[in-house]
Amino acid sequence: MIDAERLKILTESAKYDVSCSSSGSARANTKNGIGNASIGGICHSFTPDGRCVSLLKILMSNRCTYNCLYCPNRADADVPRASATPDEICDIVIQFYKRNYIEGLFLSSAVDGSPDATMERMVETVIKLRKEHNFNGYIHLKGIPYADKLLCRRAAMYVDRMSYNIEFPTENSLRLLAPQKSKSGLLLPMRQLALEKTAIDSESGKRRSHFLPAGQTTQMIVGASPESDGQILRLSQAMYRKFSLKRVYYSAYVPVVQNPLLPDRCTGLLREHRLYQADWLMRFYGFSAQEIAGDQENLPEEYDPKCAWALKNLQLFPVEVNRAPLEMLLRVPGIGCISAYRILRARKHTTLHFEDLAKMRIVLKRAKHFITCDGKFYGSENTNTVRSLLALECKDEQYEQLSMFSSPENSLSALTGQL
Repeated sequence: MIDAERLKILTESAKYDVSCSSSGSARANTKNGIGNASIGGICHSFTPDGRCVSLLKILMSNRCTYNCLYCPNRADADVPRASATPDEICDIVIQFYKRNYIEGLFLSSAVDGSPDATMERMVETVIKLRKEHNFNGYIHLKGIPYADKLLCRRAAMYVDRMSYNIEFPTENSLRLLAPQKSKSGLLLPMRQLALEKTAIDSESGKRRSHFLPAGQTTQMIVGASPESDGQILRLSQAMYRKFSLKRVYYSAYVPVVQNPLLPDRCTGLLREHRLYQADWLMRFYGFSAQEIAGDQENLPEEYDPKCAWALKNLQLFPVEVNRAPLEMLLRVPGIGCISAYRILRARKHTTLHFEDLAKMRIVLKRAKHFITCDGKFYGSENTNTVRSLLALECKDEQYEQLSMFSSPENSLSALTGQL
């Protein structure tokens, strides 16, 4: 049994990885087994269906042979060290699950020894959980770069999700801040797993494959290196398209270690928040990275990315809500995916007016400057006034983790991604 001191060290060391939320797995319980991974997903806060659930987030070891300058567990860091065996990890997962503390596991590790040796211990852990303990709950495994591809493939047969953190958008930043890593070395296992999953899913047909049912994720640190938001979004877009990633996570840099090559101040949550908004636009609203931000551009702080795009393209507005196609409705600030489809359904039967839009939970404070309703315009025709009003509204945004005590309107917006 792992003791309390080692447990504290290994869980504290794992807290900097934010790519542990999940969705998309449907691993059912089996006879004499325990645990169940639901479609809604397992995460450490809220799932898309509004549930607050939890998982054990732990490292197998924080003894690292790598010397990444930004990492608190780097080789030359003066921190308490600890490690756990596969049996100890299995034991605490089962004990915590039986006590209803957790519903799943996020397992990562520093590179303790060699990449292959570390990955072997992690694979042994997940196989023991599945085979010996009959654990059918959610498991997210953070892969070890440069480990043998057969080990990665074997792990993917037993876990629900895997992630390889790309950390920085460019090779130059990786070489400077993580000299033992390379961009190609981090992308290669992601590419191999994507190809393998595509092949297995094609073979299995309608039968659900147990090979990474919840797919892959990755994480990038924002602000520790000089890359612009435009460069970050282009890399995210490329990974979504090539590797079919479920999510790219953005982590605002926090100076937990001191080094002259690193900034001495936090990046701040606002930049991270804007990147998540832009990421949402790419995944669900049909925007490309090039439309949202230029190569060397950062996202504006005054407005959300959708408002910023609309203000750059005022020649396309206003649009008539009774005739505009779906792809154009989705580009109107204040009209989200759900609202756009409500408009499409409703206008089949009647002509929509401004009062009708208010009943559809459309954010009219934003939308009124970019739409007409039955030919009538209710916004401001002065561009400077529109900019000021949008900036004033966006200033009151809440860019923080969704709380159980959020107002219903804010909760709905956070859960559905309305922009």
